[in-house]
Amino acid sequence: MDLDGVIRMRGRIGASWYATHDAKNPIILPKSHQITLLLVDSYHRRYHHANQETVVNELRQRFEISNLRTVIKQTARRCIKCRIAHAVPRTPPMAPLPEQRVTPFVKPFTFVGLDYFGPLTVKVGRSEVKRWVALFTCLTVRAVHLEVVHSLSSESCILAIRRFIARRGAPSEFFSDNGTNFVGANSQLQQEIVARNTELAITFTNTNTRWNFNPPGAPHMGGAWERLVRSVKNAIGTIIDAPRRPTDEVLETVLLDAEAMINSRPLTYIPLETADEESLTPNHFLLGSSSGAKQPRSEIKSDRVSLRGYWNLSQHLTDLIWKRWIKEYLPVITRRCRWFEEVRDVQEGDLVLIVGAEARNHYVRGRIEKVFPGRDGRIRQALVRTANGIYKRPVVKLALLDVASHGKPGPTSLEPPSAHQPLRVGGCCDAHQAPRPTRSP
Repeated sequence: MDLDGVIRMRGRIGASWYATHDAKNPIILPKSHQITLLLVDSYHRRYHHANQETVVNELRQRFEISNLRTVIKQTARRCIKCRIAHAVPRTPPMAPLPEQRVTPFVKPFTFVGLDYFGPLTVKVGRSEVKRWVALFTCLTVRAVHLEVVHSLSSESCILAIRRFIARRGAPSEFFSDNGTNFVGANSQLQQEIVARNTELAITFTNTNTRWNFNPPGAPHMGGAWERLVRSVKNAIGTIIDAPRRPTDEVLETVLLDAEAMINSRPLTYIPLETADEESLTPNHFLLGSSSGAKQPRSEIKSDRVSLRGYWNLSQHLTDLIWKRWIKEYLPVITRRCRWFEEVRDVQEGDLVLIVGAEARNHYVRGRIEKVFPGRDGRIRQALVRTANGIYKRPVVKLALLDVASHGKPGPTSLEPPSAHQPLRVGGCCDAHQAPRPTRSP
């Protein structure tokens, strides 16, 4: 204890001529006292919310605080400016699969996911033009259907869907992205997306077919078709990087070959019944086998009993394929592979940052106006009111600004010390401190 009654640490660098008195014998402060918290907060602000080691180095010039780095981290977590600067989205636990992914005994392409990829450059005469590919995905059996699209206009997309319906039948539900990620954030799509969504909804939404749009900036909600886009790109990678541009006829042929190859991929690792049986593939639901090869059949008689028997046989074979799908494929997709931690759901009135592709200092700040819970009760989407309008975004793109206190403040908050809380210096209470020494004459 020095002449002013301050407890200091007996340091080991007393022989240093250049060190200050405070550096040789730093003042001992308790880590959890209010004065210590205010002091650390003052240094944190003085050095412009710098990194942790800068504040540690400056504090150690004068003070000795146990668990100093932990105290500085707690101070940074309480700092409003640091909360805003380091706010990140909090992803809720992975949602259960929708009903369309786990519904058996339905026609292939009853529930369809639609996405674009490209552009691919083809040669037309002496010029080179761009083509895009519309990928239709069966959400249930994971089959794909590819169509070449000549432009990003709404009319070209509608024609591609009509060609798909003519060959595969009208689906019950369409699912697609909605926003800049519909065709990989293509600049031309940004001009067409508003008109396209309106026309698609008017043209293809009726008593038999419904169109569902994912919120903008949510590619993970369309993972069922985003993953197959990658598979198709790998399958046609030879013509994408080829120095010689293909023609429209060659491109269409390559896409059909890629479609057949992807539809013959196994959905499971090994068959459940016997290893000699081929693995279940999307082609089993489209063609009856993985390669489409039909087994030779005996001549069908024309009497009613024989016809009814063959119809029952075909129904029985179809049911067997679907039973294999239930036993072998559904257990594969039941496991959650990420997003396990529990997080607080966003609520109406919360302040958030809309995370985008731009730099962090250009994130738009807004307030949540409405939330949309999922089937499991978790909040997955929200309407955010900003200075430029109202945006619908997924929760994974909303960084919560936890700047308002919810409930009772914690013990580490910067509250004024209680009248019954004595100031402890060096681990001793004021009432038990040693008497202050007198100065020698």
